[in-house]
This record gives sequence, C-alpha cells and structure tokens, in this order.
Amino acid sequence: MQNNENSPIPIGWVGGFPPAGSPMLYPTRDLSSLPMLSNMDNISFLQRQLGVRWPEFSWETQKDSPNKRRCYQQFAPYISRAGYTDEGRVYSVICPQQGVWLKDEICINVEVTVTGQRGWVNEVTKEVAIDMTVEGKIWLTPNEQQGDKIKEIWPLLEYSFPKFPLNKDNAIRVTTHKQNDPDQPIFEVIHGLNPEFENPPFALHEGKAFATAYLAVEIGDIKLTKDKVVDDFNQLIMKAFNIGSGNMLQPGNTLSWNLWFTEPALVNKEEWKNHAEFWRNSIDVHHCSPTGNGTDARYFDGSKFSPEANAVEEIIKDIINYVRKHL
Repeated sequence: MQNNENSPIPIGWVGGFPPAGSPMLYPTRDLSSLPMLSNMDNISFLQRQLGVRWPEFSWETQKDSPNKRRCYQQFAPYISRAGYTDEGRVYSVICPQQGVWLKDEICINVEVTVTGQRGWVNEVTKEVAIDMTVEGKIWLTPNEQQGDKIKEIWPLLEYSFPKFPLNKDNAIRVTTHKQNDPDQPIFEVIHGLNPEFENPPFALHEGKAFATAYLAVEIGDIKLTKDKVVDDFNQLIMKAFNIGSGNMLQPGNTLSWNLWFTEPALVNKEEWKNHAEFWRNSIDVHHCSPTGNGTDARYFDGSKFSPEANAVEEIIKDIINYVRKHL
C-alpha cells in the first residue's frame, strides 16, 4: 500500500538508472532506446513506488467554443502509482479507475488501461520521466448499481446475442494519442507541472508533494466492434458519459493531468498485481474509491460543474428507446 505522506523514505535506494550522460536524462529526455514493456509482465522487478497523492485532472468542457471553460478535478488519492527498481527503472504504472453516476440512473466504470510503458524515477533529483501508451475502457457497472430505468432494460442487454459493454471484457475502448499528433500513440510524463494553462489554488499542493510530473493525452475515437447495434449503443453511452463529465473523453479533447507525488514507498508485489481488481470491486459494490473519494469537478473560480438536467434526461430516454427498438 502507499506511504502516508508524512512517513520517512524507506532505505534501499541505489540509483544509477539512467547512467550519467545518458540522453534519457533531462533536458534531452529521449527514452526511445528503451523498449515499450507490457505493464503487468514485470511486476517481479518492482521494489519501490511513487504514489500520486493528489491526482489533479484538467480538461476543456467546451473545446470548440470561444469560452472553453476548463474544468479541474482531483481524482481519488493514490489512484495512480509508478513502480520501479532500487536503481530507478520504471517497470509498471497503475492508472486511474473510477465510477461515474449520471442522475442516479446510469452507473459507469471508467478505467485507463496502460498498454505500454518505459521510463525512470530519480529519488535524489525528484525527477520523473515516463513514456506511456494507454487505452480508455468504459463499461456499465452491474445491474444492481443501476437506476430503475436502466434496470428495466438490463435483461435485454444481458441476454441478447450482441456483446454490450456490461463488463470489462466487452468494454467500450477509447483510443488515445500524443497531443496534436494522432499518429503517435506514445505520450510523455514530464517532470514539473503542465505549463499550458494556469491552475487554481485548490489544484496546487506546493510544499506538500515530494515530486511533480504532468502528462497531456488527446482522446481519439472509440474502437468499432463490427456489430452496428453494439457500436451505435456504445456511442450513446459515450454521449451519456461526456454529458455527465463535461466532455472529458470527447474525441479531440486533451485530458491533462498534474501528478503530485508523495514520498517513495516500498512495493507489495501481490497488492500491486491485484490493485485493479480490488478497486473495481470497491467501485462496483460501494461506488466509492478504497482510498477515499476525489473532489467534484470545478471551474477555475471554484464553481462546480453540473451537467444540464434536460440533456441528461434526453440521453437516458434515447438509450432506453434504442434498446427497446433494436432488442
């Protein structure tokens, strides 16, 4: 599990990766000599970790408007972590998973699945450099967590031949890529805070964090299943999610993330391996995060984001009508 932010740094740090003079170090920060590794294949190498105590997300709710209305939201504490060796080489990254309620009617799981990673951490300089590829996965939580309207159509979804996104195996898969570069699936986690926008005071944790880093990933299209009934249904679920989240995963939008790390801690390899399942069960059963919940999405002035009630009601009606029409 993660360190308490006031706990001492455990002994065992060796350092030395990358070696002095390597182009992998700042300011060149070129990690291309490292292979992109599957995220769960090398857990046995993990010895130390940096936990993201304050995961501060940010995105534009109206990216195509003159007033783009940037939103800021802190996700659950320690929703993400970087795992590395005593020398500093990163071998695994835990990424966010959370639940989203929409008007007490639709309950959705959202997971950022790391498909590849490479990089390093330096506990002395407090620098982080990681390259990643990720895929967003979205699926409906179990029937008992849904509102009455969705429960009514659930048997039609569950027992029909098409494979609707009722579990992670059949999740809606959202592609991502480097900001402004659709042909480059690899994006960078860079030391410091994102310089492209200003952060409100409630999204800053100066003097508390051990280290900081940031990333910016652009949202692509969802992957098609080759079943038009499912693909059109998935588009409706994505529309519902974006209405409820302020277009967080709208194609072409950039999801930015300032990472505020707490002090290094040792890795429990068994806990690391089971982390995703543990969080998923917590979300499914209690609809909350096991390390505490994050904050509501807010604009720079502190006012809360709230989806338009009429738009939410309309998309729920569209989903129900679609299911009844096609199934």
